[in-house]
Amino acid sequence: MDSLYDLELISETVPVILDNSKIWYHVLMTSMKLGARGVAHVEGVSRVNLNDNRRYSNLLLINRTASPLSWFMECKDRKNHSALMLPHSFLPSMAAEKLRDAADKIKALLVDYDSIHVRRGDRLKTRKDRYGVDRSLFPHLDRDTRPEAILCRIKNWVPPGRTLFIASNERTPGFFSPLAVRYNLAYSSNFSDILDLVVENNYQLFMVERLILMGARTFIKTYKEDDNDLSLTDDPKKNTKNWQIPVYTMEDQEC
Repeated sequence: MDSLYDLELISETVPVILDNSKIWYHVLMTSMKLGARGVAHVEGVSRVNLNDNRRYSNLLLINRTASPLSWFMECKDRKNHSALMLPHSFLPSMAAEKLRDAADKIKALLVDYDSIHVRRGDRLKTRKDRYGVDRSLFPHLDRDTRPEAILCRIKNWVPPGRTLFIASNERTPGFFSPLAVRYNLAYSSNFSDILDLVVENNYQLFMVERLILMGARTFIKTYKEDDNDLSLTDDPKKNTKNWQIPVYTMEDQEC
């Protein structure tokens, strides 16, 4: 975990104790000795109840709701956003120090730039219905994340001639090259001399890329996460489980 996040930095806001640490062992043993007076499982208990009920004020609170396999998932409550005490940008900004340093070096080289995050690969999955017709959970995503659509979508947000940093899971070489007719393109691969010294896996690379994306003058996401976000597609980010026929025409858009 500490290869991704700066736990000391996070602890300045929210104390962090890893469940394989000596501190966790000491706290847990002490709480077990105290029994109901020392520990409480709070799965399903609202934040309001935690604040108002004095019973929880001096207890170790345990909420084990996530799968142990989901070690890279960040805490979120998709059903009740008011239950979150920290902004969505909190954890991304808490990357490990060496990753933050790498991102800062790259941002310094980019100087003044804009950025787009283009999520394609895993989200372009289709399946055939009983009539053999392809259907997708994100019917406009393939169209909206192609270079010609991106040029059309961002033209009023990013002026020509700007440096555009692109982070994407698209695997096709040169896929975004058509954007070069209007912008100076930059990718994390352009900075391998910096990244190769610190990045050991794709999780760390994503952490660095996310910091670079957030540091841009204009940051355009694939999907809207907040009302004020700029996005490449209007498809909802949340999986609606509604398989629809993909749309590839752009008749409703003017460029």
